[in-house]
Amino acid sequence: MNSIRARLLLSLAAALALAAALVGGVTYRNVLREAETLFDYQLRQMALSLRDQGEISAGDAAALNDEDLDFVVQIWHIDGRSVYASRAHRALPSRTVLGFADIVVEGQRWRTFGVSARDRVIQVAQPLRIRQGLAADAALHSVLPLLVAAPLLGAALWWLIERSLRPLSTVASRLREADVATLGPLPDAGLPDEVAPLVRSLNAMLERLGLAFDSQRAFVADAAHELRSPLTALKLQAQLVRRAPDEASRAAALDTLVAGVDRATRLVEQLLTLARQEPGAAPQPMQPVALAPLVRQVLADAAPLAQARGSTLALTADDSLTVQGDAAALAVLVRNLVDNALRYAPDGAQVQVSLARAPGQAVLCVDDSGPGIAPADRERMFERFVRGNTADQSSGSGLGLAIVRSIALRHHGSLQLEGSPLGGLRVRLMLPLAG
Repeated sequence: MNSIRARLLLSLAAALALAAALVGGVTYRNVLREAETLFDYQLRQMALSLRDQGEISAGDAAALNDEDLDFVVQIWHIDGRSVYASRAHRALPSRTVLGFADIVVEGQRWRTFGVSARDRVIQVAQPLRIRQGLAADAALHSVLPLLVAAPLLGAALWWLIERSLRPLSTVASRLREADVATLGPLPDAGLPDEVAPLVRSLNAMLERLGLAFDSQRAFVADAAHELRSPLTALKLQAQLVRRAPDEASRAAALDTLVAGVDRATRLVEQLLTLARQEPGAAPQPMQPVALAPLVRQVLADAAPLAQARGSTLALTADDSLTVQGDAAALAVLVRNLVDNALRYAPDGAQVQVSLARAPGQAVLCVDDSGPGIAPADRERMFERFVRGNTADQSSGSGLGLAIVRSIALRHHGSLQLEGSPLGGLRVRLMLPLAG
């Protein structure tokens, strides 16, 4: 049995059963003994009070005045004359009520029982303080074993629970010792049934954290490597501007420097965009987003680049498609797809964007008439800083499709690279429809 719950239940049940047996046995013996003593006491008192049924001698009168007599017996004639009193008392009830009754005489409470017999009325009375004292003594002797056993039972329960929950303390200790450099899995062998799922979930989380940290470290290393080249190029181009022999050479060097600054700026922007889409970044609220207006706006923004390259943009869209998502991130996704299609295809290429409905999904396709990507290389195109062989190495950063995939995954979408009917590449994006 490897369950904390079962261990606690069985341990507590056994401890309580043992304690109940011990306390019950001792209590039974004590109460039985007290009851027997009480019965003997009552018999003695009644025998003492009723022992003189004939004439009362001087010696009997002295016996009736014995202070050990707690019961007082009085008998009245039917006409109210006192017939008998078991002993003299300074404050005896002077009347009776048939049956049980509580009577107060000179500030002292009595418990009485009255009964009529032929022409007589008989009353037996006892002070309540006597009865209460006897009851208190009996109760104290009954609960005394429990008062003694309670601390021992509490100590036993504490020890049992601490021993049963020790695996949780071990797991907590291992977690306190873990840091970013040691995110190894926690040992899960021999754990109780309630703790094992928790440890497995923690191990899965630690594995995800390790992958995220590895990804971030790789991202920083790749970003540093990628930024080194354009910054070095900018430095060289600035030196060319300084050494230009004439105004024409200086103007040409400045144009080259500005183009290099534009490429470095685009690279930094894409790095920041990718960092915002990485796991662990602050999530943006998801809202219903109409895709057709969003795609049209992206194409309008891309029109100057298409015109500069002599390329054509075309759109076929279903205006009824709505997804649940982050509008700004989805705009970045579409912008990267269209930008890639324009930049990686030769001048004068065709770029067609279609937005259609599939069962439960919105399907966005971006086709171009460029050289495309070989099927064996398509999957690696989603990695960071990987450029196609036919891409313009001077203009691309290799981050566009990595950004697209991160945004698609965050929106529970899927992404595929296929051959295009136009002869180049088709990027197919599928997103779940809202509601």
